[in-house]
Amino acid sequence: AQKKQDRETNEGVVSFYNTSSNTDLTVCKIKCETDFVAKNEDFINFVKEVSEINNNLNSDENKLKSFKMKNNKTVDENTVALISKIGEKITIGRSKTINNPNCKNFFYHHTVVRDNLSKLGVIVSIKFSKETDEINLFGKQISMHIAATDPLALDSSQINQELINKEKKLIEEELNNSDKPKNIVEKISIGRLNKFKEENSLLTQDWVM
Repeated sequence: AQKKQDRETNEGVVSFYNTSSNTDLTVCKIKCETDFVAKNEDFINFVKEVSEINNNLNSDENKLKSFKMKNNKTVDENTVALISKIGEKITIGRSKTINNPNCKNFFYHHTVVRDNLSKLGVIVSIKFSKETDEINLFGKQISMHIAATDPLALDSSQINQELINKEKKLIEEELNNSDKPKNIVEKISIGRLNKFKEENSLLTQDWVM
């Protein structure tokens, strides 16, 4: 397992573990090297159990490593054993537990591998006064919209400032190489940066549905 630590893990799955109440949901990302392993039965069973454990631990990464699985070995020990058996580097990535009794969680899987495992997953928590068919449809559709558009934030004020600065620099470098007057360049730069924010913020994106 140690010899494989320098390898890249560009494949894997996103796993959802959802309680029956639908107010408590955990998303977990577990990575491997190839798509072939992402569909492996041992890998899938490992992911499912780790997702359930993460839900019980409220996604506490420190507790997860030493938590004992069904075979009475820790998650860390089982990870090493799985790497040895499969022959690829496997890493447990980020996880998050959403626990809000005042909301309903809607989720969408894109490129499903098995059950609640997919290549791409989206969760949307919606708060409402009364559940209706229209709200349930909207929850599903907005999850699909996010999968298609990959917004950076809910609104432009929440976009990482470093990303905005990087985009601004790219725009300015491109425009400065043109023959346009400085005042025109500034106007174009502002317009293109605003468009970047608009297209990457969920609330201002064009509705794909």
